[in-house]
Amino acid sequence: MQGNDQRRRFSGAFDLVAFVRSAYFLHMTNDTDSHNPDASAEPSVSGSVPQDAEATVNETHAGSGSAAEDGASRLAELEGLLAEAHDKWVRSEAEMQNLRARTKREVEDARQYAVQKFARDTVEAAENLRRALSSIPAKAEGENDLVTKIREGIEGTERSFLSILERHGVVAHDAAGQPFDANLHQAMAEQPSTEHEHGTVIQAWTPAWTLHGRLLKPAMVVVAKNEGGATAEEPKG
Repeated sequence: MQGNDQRRRFSGAFDLVAFVRSAYFLHMTNDTDSHNPDASAEPSVSGSVPQDAEATVNETHAGSGSAAEDGASRLAELEGLLAEAHDKWVRSEAEMQNLRARTKREVEDARQYAVQKFARDTVEAAENLRRALSSIPAKAEGENDLVTKIREGIEGTERSFLSILERHGVVAHDAAGQPFDANLHQAMAEQPSTEHEHGTVIQAWTPAWTLHGRLLKPAMVVVAKNEGGATAEEPKG
């Protein structure tokens, strides 16, 4: 059924073409007869194409070429705008990622170090517990039971207190026997010594304290000094 429809459409198209061709030849014959009465009524097979038709074809080709050039120019312009928009989007996305990372870091720092002043005051209590233990005589055989209980009580309190501080990021660092580090230690005195290398901490009055890895309070230390050696490095600032 569909094949029959197509054949009928093609047949109609051929009939229309034949009709237009016949009308064209008839028009050419009449025009020739009006200018040359002696001319044969037979249409010339080698007749030339009318100038109007040729001009129309040339104009159509010229218009098609101009439209193609305009389309290519517009396409190039749109591609340039697309590339520019993509570049702006990539830059904006990178800036947003940096902003999110920086904001997250600042929020995390604010959360971790908001208690810095409180933590610095708290470690004073831990140092006082250590001073209290240091003031009690060393354990000796036959000592008073009261002294033993006081020592054990203070030691237990100190251990518990330090454990609580560590759970919240406050850590004590013993400086004794370590090389002097201006980032963690504050030299309170220098002491000549031939038993220690130059710049070694031979005595720590207090430990160094850090809060989540950041210095909270430097250690107060005594640094070894060899005879004729350079002085220990002083902390900056």
